[in-house]
Amino acid sequence: MASAGASAFNVGLVHRRPSLSNGARFRIPRVSVVTPLILLMVCLALGVLVARYAHPPLGLAQGLNWWVINIALPALVLELIPRLHFEWQFWFLVISQYGVMIGAAALFHPLGRRLGWSRGRIGAVILVCGLGNTSFMGYPLLEALRGREGLAVGVIADQLGCFIALAVGGVIVSAIYSGAQPHPRDVARRVLLFPAFLALVTGIVVGQLGGWPDQADAILKRIGETLTPLALFSVGLRFKLHFGDGQLLPVALGLSWKLLLAPLLTLMLGWATGVGGLTLTIGVMQTAMAPMISAAILADQHNLEPPLANTILGAGILLSLVTVPLWNIALG
Repeated sequence: MASAGASAFNVGLVHRRPSLSNGARFRIPRVSVVTPLILLMVCLALGVLVARYAHPPLGLAQGLNWWVINIALPALVLELIPRLHFEWQFWFLVISQYGVMIGAAALFHPLGRRLGWSRGRIGAVILVCGLGNTSFMGYPLLEALRGREGLAVGVIADQLGCFIALAVGGVIVSAIYSGAQPHPRDVARRVLLFPAFLALVTGIVVGQLGGWPDQADAILKRIGETLTPLALFSVGLRFKLHFGDGQLLPVALGLSWKLLLAPLLTLMLGWATGVGGLTLTIGVMQTAMAPMISAAILADQHNLEPPLANTILGAGILLSLVTVPLWNIALG
């Protein structure tokens, strides 16, 4: 679905056809509605192919992730947030992300024990299916399906919702199921010093002061535009999908929660509390995103059945390329 802004842009292209001095005309191609989705899939596929056949240098994915997290993501936040008009309904974007994490714990702790799962398996499913990929996959999908306006709203769900759920809830869950001890000071430092969180606070202040000068805004936009291709290429580099023995049931249950039940409950919460419009749509779509890569890394660091965590991650990324657009259509 094309955004209103994209539609206006395309209409403008129809009427502005610059001419050459000899009377010839430039042919300016119209941007297809599906072009952003194709870009998303191409970048993801390129990462998979390069990892498999091109023998990329060691540390390439880590280097790309460093740029995305520390440069591109903050630049995107700094560009978008000053333009955003904050509304009371934005609580829904944040609370819904916490609800996915809390719901995963409330569901899979008793269910896992009933099914005879190990503590490591229960912890892995809670982590990976309680935290969504609301930035690396979420930002490109939101921009493709709902335009820049939808992307700006999605930043709130990501930075104030899912990121804090990872920094606080993710650390607590991994500690409980691995036997480690969480340190509140480290958790607070991780949240407050995260580059995109600092950019969010700065962007709010800049918005209150009237926004960026045009040149600064253009620079931030150009840097932020590197996020989609590099983030998805990096996801492709790390992509793995290997079903091991006994993994089918936890994968099916976990992804049923993450991709279907959690967004459905989020939608019902929005209806019950009077949330509507773009806020409702983006809130539901962000809860429907694939499992978070960082959650799988956290599971690996705490030895919470890493093979299962990576299988859920890989299957979730593939399925979300279908389920998130379907949620977008259902939400109108």
